[in-house]
Amino acid sequence: MPPSDVLEQPVLGSRRPSNLVMAVVVTLGGVGFLLTSLSSYLGTDLLPVGHPAELIWVPQGLVMGLYGLAALLLASYLWAVIGLDVGAGSNRFDRSAGSAMIRRRAFRQTIDVEIPLRDIQAVKVEVRDGLNPRRRLALKVQGRRDMPLTRVGEPMPLADLEQAGAQLARFLGVPLEGV
Repeated sequence: MPPSDVLEQPVLGSRRPSNLVMAVVVTLGGVGFLLTSLSSYLGTDLLPVGHPAELIWVPQGLVMGLYGLAALLLASYLWAVIGLDVGAGSNRFDRSAGSAMIRRRAFRQTIDVEIPLRDIQAVKVEVRDGLNPRRRLALKVQGRRDMPLTRVGEPMPLADLEQAGAQLARFLGVPLEGV
């Protein structure tokens, strides 16, 4: 099969530097709150900063322990999402087979969506700025909702988004909408 008949685009999942930093910060915060609570309970400073042993166990030390427990539960979820690389996958467009295969990793399975190329009407570029910005590519598919192609989270630079959209529209031979 000639390489010009297949276009494959990798999609970045949750293993991004911003997610790693957030997981580390939440983990350290949770451990700090739990050590503060334990210091209050034992009457001994277990942290090198401040004097958590001077806190009264009920209610201050107890509440600190609950905050620490909640933070560590959140951190466990974040580390699981990063470890499984949820959202990672690929977009594969094969002209010789006449199909597009959208594949994403989820918690328990891999999600595969196969779309016949003849059903693809256009490539949409969606740009929305403001407090909740959105920059994404999507396939406009006949009889279905739009199928998103780009990663979730950090918005792509506008130039990269337009270039990827134009390349895909040229490859598929469909119009590019929203530019």
